[in-house]
Amino acid sequence: MPLITYRTALNQALAEEILRDENVVIIGEEVAQYNGAYKVTEGLWERFGDKRVVDAPISEAGFIGMGIGASMLGIRPVMELMFWSFAYVAWDQIINNAGQVRYMSGGLINCPIVIRGPANGGTNVGATHSHTPENFIANTPGLKVVCPATAYDAKGLMKAAIRDNDPVCFMENTLLYGESWEVPEEEYVIPLGVADIKRAGTDVSLIAHGRAVLTALKAAEILEADHGIHAEVLDLRSIRPLDEEAVLATVRKTHRAVLVDENKPFCGVSAQIAATIQEKAFDDLDAPVQRVCTLDAPSIYSPALEPIQLPTPERVVIKALDIC
Repeated sequence: MPLITYRTALNQALAEEILRDENVVIIGEEVAQYNGAYKVTEGLWERFGDKRVVDAPISEAGFIGMGIGASMLGIRPVMELMFWSFAYVAWDQIINNAGQVRYMSGGLINCPIVIRGPANGGTNVGATHSHTPENFIANTPGLKVVCPATAYDAKGLMKAAIRDNDPVCFMENTLLYGESWEVPEEEYVIPLGVADIKRAGTDVSLIAHGRAVLTALKAAEILEADHGIHAEVLDLRSIRPLDEEAVLATVRKTHRAVLVDENKPFCGVSAQIAATIQEKAFDDLDAPVQRVCTLDAPSIYSPALEPIQLPTPERVVIKALDIC
């Protein structure tokens, strides 16, 4: 299989879905002539033209609202946010409209919109550009949340998200865009809500999503090489729908869990996972569930300090050793 970048995988998924369905359009700031802020949409405007790849003004409230309205009329818009931090000015549109319209219409009106862009810290762009709002979004019934960790997952999940009849919030990571993985040339789709074991193990489960999966994988390598501990790494891939059965299965297998999460700890995704394990697999645990999250403070601007704020393999190893 060819090695391609996370960015290229997303680009391929968008192009394939535009070709497959005449209702798929891309809308966002600088997505057309400029090829997107992170070059995810590179070449798509030249290939598909103004009606399929549309530049939007710098008004997230405006263009996200427009996309939601279009989706209610049968279009399948893919909306690019330069940062998910900027989604907060479109909170009413996303939470109060996209998330509620199908329920409040008695199932008569679908909202097949994808809202995508980076949701991460670690790039020294300050607290106002470094939010990870997957927990906020997942708190709203009616919205789906996807956080792919690899190019393979990004492509397959994007295709599923575009075809889904519900609004899907697709959260990427700027630090992953240039990383490469093997991706098959033949078409494939990864269903939403299906987790994936990235590394099998028997002694402790490291449960993560997004770039934290790579942190967990590195920690698993250290645990095996230096301590003889075989960690299993479970990639959630989707936050909502959540693959609870996969979470419970890995905990019942290893009897220990460390939750690795670039979300903030207070009311974060890992808090929900910990509660699920405690409620449904308590008797299978041989030790308390541990968490390794981003330190609970606004994102640090300093390049020297911000990497320490994020989860690190070393912090994961310490937590794993504590319960092994």
